[in-house]
Amino acid sequence: MESDQTILALAALAQNTRLDVFRLLTKSEPEGMAAGDIARELAVPHNTMSSHLSILTRASLVSSQRRSRSIVYRANFTHLQQVVLFLIEDCCGSRPEVCAPLIASLTPCCPPKEKARVR
Repeated sequence: MESDQTILALAALAQNTRLDVFRLLTKSEPEGMAAGDIARELAVPHNTMSSHLSILTRASLVSSQRRSRSIVYRANFTHLQQVVLFLIEDCCGSRPEVCAPLIASLTPCCPPKEKARVR
């Protein structure tokens, strides 16, 4: 990942409404949310929300898909992962014991379920 992409993502999140949108979208995974529902949930005018969603999309933090009359937005966890990994790429000067608490805190609150083994 390039520095410019990381800066773009962090700048997009460095605004209250856009941060709220991204956090709301993370909660709505994997279904995502329609733009109008996001605007209503956060009490933001639709045209203003459209601008915020455009900025998050340009920063690759959200993706969109047309479903009938709605545009549904989803958080792009892959890109967020790339941003975070770029930030900690050279973490702790090759001293893993220093980074261990940071890495442990990034463990998801809801780890994926293991698939049942076929016997």
